[in-house]
Amino acid sequence: MLGNFSYHNPTKLYFGEDSLKYLNDELPKYGKTVQLIYGGGSIKKNGIYDAVTKILRDNGKTIVEDAGVMPNPTADKLREGVRIARENHVDLLLAVGGGSCCDYAKAVSVSVNCDDDPWDKYYIRFEEPDCEILPVGCILTMAGTGSEMNGGAVITNHAQKLKIGHVFGDNVMPKFSILNPAFTFSLPKRQMAAGIYDIFNHICEQYFSGDDDNTSDYLAEALMKSVIHSSLIAIDDPENYEARSNIMWTATWALNTLISRGKTTDWMVHMLGQAVGAITDATHGMTLAAVSLPYYRFIKPYGLHKFVRFATEVWGVDPSGKSDEAIADEGLAEMESWMKRIGVAMNLTELGATSDMIEDIADATIILDGGYKKLSRNDVVAVLKASL
Repeated sequence: MLGNFSYHNPTKLYFGEDSLKYLNDELPKYGKTVQLIYGGGSIKKNGIYDAVTKILRDNGKTIVEDAGVMPNPTADKLREGVRIARENHVDLLLAVGGGSCCDYAKAVSVSVNCDDDPWDKYYIRFEEPDCEILPVGCILTMAGTGSEMNGGAVITNHAQKLKIGHVFGDNVMPKFSILNPAFTFSLPKRQMAAGIYDIFNHICEQYFSGDDDNTSDYLAEALMKSVIHSSLIAIDDPENYEARSNIMWTATWALNTLISRGKTTDWMVHMLGQAVGAITDATHGMTLAAVSLPYYRFIKPYGLHKFVRFATEVWGVDPSGKSDEAIADEGLAEMESWMKRIGVAMNLTELGATSDMIEDIADATIILDGGYKKLSRNDVVAVLKASL
């Protein structure tokens, strides 16, 4: 394990088929007015909305609706959410949905009591909150982002062609999150696949960052094998509770900071994917899938030993009589085969990107890359072209 680090995660999780009932235990801790945050209305079709609002009313809460959170929450929507919270003197932000709703709720939480424009303050100047933060709770309906147990909040600004994530500190993490795997059953298969790949790539971004003998890497390998195994079951049988529960639990542990301890980490795939999303508005997990293999094949020579380990430990490649490069290539080929089986985007063209967009995507990537500086601009362009 490298360096010195601390680990603390303040989010309380309730997991399982009966987990929603524990909302009754959490609500008395907060004031009367709850801002109910959700997306396009699917929770009204599958009954989750009725179940949640009944519990809120039974606990004497005033419900303030904040619907229409899009898959890539925008700066304009963020400002609308802040306005709603201010006008109604909200006490708790309750996100019911996937990672976008959770991200959005956290962005609102740090902005309600702040006079500055939230986009400028948190996503351009990257300042930290210096005002009172509203508490956030999450009821998860899609597994993928890990937002239910971290401080991340990704917001898109279409006018500036930017999609930026700000990872806030412990004080912004959800106070509680409710994870019922059955709530994910009604997701369309492609949306489920996007979430699965988001999970897998979160782990990869922390795994491909050094060759030291690190306990975090052993944890990462186990999580990757779990999501691969369960994903193949869930794609064929979306209501297989065991598979969906394992996927949901893996998603949480993939990005709650545990497996990044003692790691340098490499988030370049996310920088590339978020830049693509800013230009195309494509689904996050699909943008990651489209750029992943070209990126990993590009950096393979610089971390060959780790790609060999990835091939043998995660994908079960037999190394007998093979060169390290051949082993690494076989591992990436196995990864490609799995990606095709679960149905994720294999190139940017599928997502509506064209060669004319490459320069804009590269510019956005370089801005997002910030302190990472993993690739030169020419390298970024080369990876993006290989992703088309």
